[in-house]
Amino acid sequence: MSYFDAASSLPLHPVARQALLASLDEGWADPARLHREGRRARMLLDAARQSAAEAVGCRPDELHFTPSGTHALHAGIAGALTGRRRTGRRLVVSAVEHSAVLHAAEAHERGGGTVHRVDVDRAGRVDVQEWGEALGADCALACLQSANHEVGTVQPVAEAASLCARTGVPLLVDAAQSLPWEPVPGDWSLLTGSAHKWGGPPGVGLLVVRKGVRFAPTGPADEREAGRAPGFENIPAVVAAAASLRAVRAEAEAEAARLRALVDRIRARVPALVPETEVVGDPLRRLPHLVTFSCLYVDGEALLHALDTAGFSVSSGSSCTSSTLTPSHVLRAMGVLSEGNVRVSLPAGTSDEEVERFLDALPGVVEGVRAQVGAASGAIASGGDAAEESAGASADALADGSMETSADEEVTVDARGKLCPLPVIELAKAIGEVPAGGVVRVLADDEAARLDIPAWCEMTGHTFEGAAGVVFRVRRAGG
Repeated sequence: MSYFDAASSLPLHPVARQALLASLDEGWADPARLHREGRRARMLLDAARQSAAEAVGCRPDELHFTPSGTHALHAGIAGALTGRRRTGRRLVVSAVEHSAVLHAAEAHERGGGTVHRVDVDRAGRVDVQEWGEALGADCALACLQSANHEVGTVQPVAEAASLCARTGVPLLVDAAQSLPWEPVPGDWSLLTGSAHKWGGPPGVGLLVVRKGVRFAPTGPADEREAGRAPGFENIPAVVAAAASLRAVRAEAEAEAARLRALVDRIRARVPALVPETEVVGDPLRRLPHLVTFSCLYVDGEALLHALDTAGFSVSSGSSCTSSTLTPSHVLRAMGVLSEGNVRVSLPAGTSDEEVERFLDALPGVVEGVRAQVGAASGAIASGGDAAEESAGASADALADGSMETSADEEVTVDARGKLCPLPVIELAKAIGEVPAGGVVRVLADDEAARLDIPAWCEMTGHTFEGAAGVVFRVRRAGG
């Protein structure tokens, strides 16, 4: 089995396991006590803090250990907003932040604050000029991830931090995905990370608050971790987290170069091997180990199960794998295809042979999943000379009443009540029934259709003319 979901979590790094076991016998006592056992525990905690601070690039007294990366984000956002409440109550975030940041933003809105969400381009990257324009005198805090967790795009953090410093706005950086590879550049004010992303134990996060940043911890007062993470410290886990971060950083440069070459191979070969597939995310300014692609006419959950059966553990931002049946907020903000989405994130040590096995297996797996929904090769017509190929399927649709024609060269497809990828499949079959310049009206009430129908047009060259309610209009390309 090949585990290709490093962006979600990693198994314990050997150094983390060794440090965890060694510190279980030494780090059980209360580090706040002055007796011998307490002093020994305090020495372990202080050494872990020093090591982690060196890896992050901050002072040890600026770094605090939290129960998780999510806790670090929530505590960091709440504390910075509270500390600067006299400045204003406006929070600036990018549209592709981790859900933990967006949930904190929603809570801020419910409490009477305002949130400005900065859009991204199709590569998932914020525009620095737009970012700067979003800042202002009433802005209490800005949040920008260092690299995106779903598509790997690296954000212009240094430039954003410079703009924030110029306007006096603190910048919180969610560095969960990039911290294992390198320190975060720029004059940022707060930073968070999560140990299980780099092979440390789960249940350990980092919160860094630079000296001089106005910060007021929320909730009941606690003497632990300067009040920023109340509760008894899990010293063995903290020691293991710091040790593993130091270990992965020592290997990061060489491993990043090796994995980047493997990801480049996947990015180049997947579109050639699997027809009608879109690789998303910035092709150059990206994490070295992560690649995301979306396949037309594929049920995302079925694809993940099929890849798992074939021996590959991957993840997805597809709406078809979500309990809410809505597309990933990241893919939606980028305006790219969400159906059949696959995120491949390679852990350190992934071999050339594993990647080749994945590339060999992928075309057959996708073809099999497409066949399950009637979209195998040859069953879809998306324009050009394909009208004859789709005649049989379209005739069946006309017979059962799900497709109607009109005298002004329009075809109406009723896909209401059908979930992704079926509305797009029916659109692709119907487009061959109208001449060049003709229109297909798709009736679809699946939330994913609002993303996937325009994305399908972008990929196939047809024109998306807009949506009104559940009606989507697509004009067939000429030629």
